[in-house]
Amino acid sequence: MSGPTTRVLAALELLQSHQQLSGAELAERLGVDRRTVRRYISVLEELGIPVMTEQGRFGGYRLIAGFKLPPMMFTEEESLAVSLGLLAAQQLGLAASAPSIASVQAKLERVMPANLKRRVRGIVETTRVVLPKGEPTLDEHAPAILTAAAEAGRCVTFLYHSPQQAVMTRIIDPYGLVFMGGRWYVIGNCHLRRAIRSFRLDRISQVALLADCFQRPSGFDAADYLRESMCAWGQTHEVTIVLHTDKASALKALGLRDMNHTGLEQVEDGMLLRTHTDSFEWFAWWLAQLPFRFSVLAPSALKRALQDHANRLLEACH
Repeated sequence: MSGPTTRVLAALELLQSHQQLSGAELAERLGVDRRTVRRYISVLEELGIPVMTEQGRFGGYRLIAGFKLPPMMFTEEESLAVSLGLLAAQQLGLAASAPSIASVQAKLERVMPANLKRRVRGIVETTRVVLPKGEPTLDEHAPAILTAAAEAGRCVTFLYHSPQQAVMTRIIDPYGLVFMGGRWYVIGNCHLRRAIRSFRLDRISQVALLADCFQRPSGFDAADYLRESMCAWGQTHEVTIVLHTDKASALKALGLRDMNHTGLEQVEDGMLLRTHTDSFEWFAWWLAQLPFRFSVLAPSALKRALQDHANRLLEACH
């Protein structure tokens, strides 16, 4: 690490990422002696950065709690990760997040050195992250409220707009949010059904926190639950397909680890998949992404949706 200015900034980054560091720890990480560390701390204090110094055997340096700093330095790998994350976030169907994404990009560019700023702009101009088109949420504040509720262990209430039934009030213990197949889902314990259920965010509105609290099940993974339940849901339409591939490839395409409760069965010419869907159009799109052949056995409506999807692709080639 060369240059005193670089090392001062490195000291600041270390203080940001650790609750407290002793003078010896800072000296070792920066490759300098303790006297030089004290000089770096003085420079930071002169810049108005509130560093607290605690004397004694267990003393050290730390930033005042609550003090917020913009990111000061990014490696090329970090700038790539941030840029790709922002590119992906733009496609997640969260209208309320669009201004925030633009704000984050602007803030990052303000604090980045010129070479990394050019790198990030080059990524934005030349790189595309293609995700399934995100369905817009019915309530733009729902993702933020549900995320906060899941983190705090607070129950929520909302209106659920089912296509088959009247609008209903639901109360759930939200365990987590998942983006899958172009849609956002919240997974949690439904007080009405007294069981874990998933709800599409494009079908819920008027989300509100409740005073009641809950304890999230230990080790529960919302994404795993959603993937596994996709094949078992009693949704509107039942579909039967033969995937002309082996078990491992079929499980990978479905995002599953094993065949327990997946609706998959080994047959002579591949893997038989029995599942359900509430959208033939979406299921046809999903089938078209598969890296192996497949045969639709039923229903006829899915075959028509697949033909329509294929025709749209052919039209795009003319």
